[in-house]
Amino acid sequence: QVQLAESGGGLVQPGGSLRLSCAASGSIADMFEMGWFRQAPGKQRERLATIGSRGNTDYADSVKDRFTISRDDAKNTVYLQMNSLKLEDTATYYCAAFPGRGVTWGRGTRVTVSS
Repeated sequence: QVQLAESGGGLVQPGGSLRLSCAASGSIADMFEMGWFRQAPGKQRERLATIGSRGNTDYADSVKDRFTISRDDAKNTVYLQMNSLKLEDTATYYCAAFPGRGVTWGRGTRVTVSS
């Protein structure tokens, strides 16, 4: 089973940018889909963006036009470029791998948007 490790979180001011990375221990080319999710305290985990094996992407309305998901199969890494960050983007961000059955989660990386 592939293991996922997120990185790139931190403290950023409103309007700023961050790029999150998700490094997989195995080939992501074998995955049906990869995705980014987030969970704020007291809230349910929210799907943000997914990218299929052919590079097809889908975004939640809350992040469309601000966040961009991408993948580098040679590096077994998925990225989430986050621009125009808002206070409400504060959350723990998780990477997920969907091999076609089930899901594997990373441990998350914390993003705090604050002035």
